[in-house]
Amino acid sequence: MKSILLTGGAGFIGSNFINYFLETHPEYFLINLDALTYAANIDHIELSENLKKRYTFIEGSICNRQLIESIFEKYDIRGVIHFAAESHVDNSIKNPGIFIETNVTGTFTLIDVAFKKWMNTPFNCKQEYKDCRFLHVSTDEVYGSLGKTGLFTESTPYAPNSPYSASKASSDMIVRSYHHTYGMNTIITNCSNNYGPKQHNEKLIPTIIRKALSGEAIPIYGDGKNIRDWLYVLDHCKGIDIAFHKGISGEVYNIGGRNEKDNLYIVNKICSILDKQAPNKIPYASLITFVEDRAGHDKRYAIDASKIENTLGWKADENFESGIEKTINWYIKKYTK
Repeated sequence: MKSILLTGGAGFIGSNFINYFLETHPEYFLINLDALTYAANIDHIELSENLKKRYTFIEGSICNRQLIESIFEKYDIRGVIHFAAESHVDNSIKNPGIFIETNVTGTFTLIDVAFKKWMNTPFNCKQEYKDCRFLHVSTDEVYGSLGKTGLFTESTPYAPNSPYSASKASSDMIVRSYHHTYGMNTIITNCSNNYGPKQHNEKLIPTIIRKALSGEAIPIYGDGKNIRDWLYVLDHCKGIDIAFHKGISGEVYNIGGRNEKDNLYIVNKICSILDKQAPNKIPYASLITFVEDRAGHDKRYAIDASKIENTLGWKADENFESGIEKTINWYIKKYTK
């Protein structure tokens, strides 16, 4: 049984991924390393007794080199799936230092320990580790902002516009460099905006649902016309899984839902569903309030997922309308307990 190190597994995407991955791949033992910062929730990892036999949790930071080295030695790590990151743009504007430390230094620490464990010298892998792979989960925000037309592809030049996206772009470059300089078996995935169960309260969709259900003003930045490509979290998990197992070493794969929606559509769609699912005395849309726009707020993101679709056979199962229904139902149960 191969041991895989997964970082940030108590976060939104990671906690969804763990259950899916263990159920899909009985050949793996999964070690989840998470620092349990404010956005993590260990209770979101709900495993059957059978799956718990192939899973362990370690609390700690990806910046702690001694800890990372001890994990590689103790569990004989044969693969890394790296989710751990500071990821909230507003927080990166207020406190960029922690984003540089976690996203840049942490990624370097992880991949450097993996290199020294798996390889003798550059381009000379130890025989017993020849199939080991390092997958780095990143974001479409590294590409900057699009105009009214066009899509991000894997060859789009990087143009990050926030401390968060700059830190993720830097971590992508570190992983890329370890492939080209040292011959490491790496994959980078860049995803569009995720949504679904278990997301932190501060993110857009949970905020809309939470504020609406509590009768509070629903804050929307600027004019609400910022556009994102929305990807249901389980579809993202499936894409990472396919990239990890079938992707070509050194390649980048963009994972997007082909669901471009502006924030006005998102908030009005959620309000209309809530009017039916959890009716209130007034229409929820009457709570929508426009607030001062975020500094450096990118106008539009949209991913061309053709590469992973055509070469690896991945395709999103959910459109936004089906995914948001499942998401709202989960949050109604959470916020109305």
